[in-house]
Amino acid sequence: MKVLGSIIARLGSERLPYKNLLPFNGEPLIGLGIRKLQQSEKIDEIVVSTESELIAYVASSYGVKVLRRPPELAVSTTPSVPVFQHLIERFPCQVHVNFNLCFPLCQPEVIDRAVEVALDKGESLSVPFAVWAQTSECLLGYGDPFDITAYRFIDDRAGQVDVHTEDDLLEVHRLQNGNSKIWTEE
Repeated sequence: MKVLGSIIARLGSERLPYKNLLPFNGEPLIGLGIRKLQQSEKIDEIVVSTESELIAYVASSYGVKVLRRPPELAVSTTPSVPVFQHLIERFPCQVHVNFNLCFPLCQPEVIDRAVEVALDKGESLSVPFAVWAQTSECLLGYGDPFDITAYRFIDDRAGQVDVHTEDDLLEVHRLQNGNSKIWTEE
């Protein structure tokens, strides 16, 4: 059985520009996400889907494949399901699992759990929404991509902060580093 791990990363985040390339504990969020997928015991292959050559360069430096996302799948209103379908059409697998970079505190064990639940239920989504997995059969037969059919499982290891703004990113830095003071007072 082949399990494909993916990250979908656009350059044009509207609320936090260049979000996927911003640092978290010394490495870009895209790199952190790739490392989490690499640490999973279930993932056989990792692919990053992006429209950005800059993101592609950073992702490829982590030794993963990069799939150029077509313009019609690279707008902010595009749901994730068609992007996932584009991925598995080019990288066939039995299970697809996507890691959401907006949850940098998510533990790799959540990825493994999502795959296990998807194998049992067809589709799974961690709560919070850090990891989403589907069997290929489920994904290729998906109906309305805005009507998510996933079995949802609560996992506190997914991280509680969904990074979409600078304040969110600062909050995860503080949580990771014990709210330590970073400023030097003059």
